[in-house]
Amino acid sequence: MLTVAVQMDPLDSINIAGDSTFALMLSAQARGHRLFHYAPEDLNYSAGRVWTKAHPVTVQRVDGDHFAFGEPVKLDLGDEADVVLMRQDPPFDLGYITATHLLERIADRTLVVNDPAQVRNAPEKVWVLDFAQFMPPTLVTRSVDEAKAFLAEHGEIVVKPLHGNGGKAIFKIGRDGANLSSLIEVFNTAYREPHMVQAFLPDIVKGDKRIVLVDGAVAGAINRLPGEGEIRSNLAVGGSAAKTELTPREEEICAVLGPELQKRGLLFVGIDVIGGQWLTEINVTSPTGIVAIERFNGTDVAGMIWDAIERRVAARG
Repeated sequence: MLTVAVQMDPLDSINIAGDSTFALMLSAQARGHRLFHYAPEDLNYSAGRVWTKAHPVTVQRVDGDHFAFGEPVKLDLGDEADVVLMRQDPPFDLGYITATHLLERIADRTLVVNDPAQVRNAPEKVWVLDFAQFMPPTLVTRSVDEAKAFLAEHGEIVVKPLHGNGGKAIFKIGRDGANLSSLIEVFNTAYREPHMVQAFLPDIVKGDKRIVLVDGAVAGAINRLPGEGEIRSNLAVGGSAAKTELTPREEEICAVLGPELQKRGLLFVGIDVIGGQWLTEINVTSPTGIVAIERFNGTDVAGMIWDAIERRVAARG
């Protein structure tokens, strides 16, 4: 039996029908592991110890009655937990980064999934630049002039926040460039970092595939289709999921990524591929999609993740 501390958002706010963290908790509980829940803002550090106020928790797939807390305890994450699941949703802000720094201090004693230092070093839309051979034409900039030149070269473009998530604030700009200057001005006011500009891919109508890799190996995939009048296919903004298989190009992408994910301790990763060929993101902070994959493919992705975690814990002795 493992003691598992789950760092995540409030349990009463999740949609249990599709939440990947909840599916992981159910799977852990079924294996006899002991679960605790805490929020990232409850982390503390003193004299070399990292601890949190955590609630023992049990879960069940019953809407409105899906969890039960025990009395809160002071849980030393370095000495009293075998595994920490770092599963709070982005934004990937200073609060998120600080949590990775704190959890990194226990990573030699407790398995943190995903590895906190590697999560910090692999922002979803930045680390993917290491694999530019699989990406659509991409510009990272705060410059209106550079964005205009990129539009002139590629005809239609998409502008999105470099550290955005869940399909939020993604804009398509047409050939006439209407509103591009205003949009970059708004983004420059809202965000201190540069922004991502990419050539628009008409293949988005065929879907944006989420491929889940577990310890470097493909566990399954779903194709997310945009809703009517949308270019965004994220399920959180109205996209729909469909059964799918990997294309040869997607298999090539996974074969290149897999060993690097395994080496970095990124056990649960979701990559996004448009049109069967264009890699756009490598999601390592709080990947989703396992519930839909299990529904369409009949696979136990949560079980695969726990198999990988248990192997890693056993290998540590």
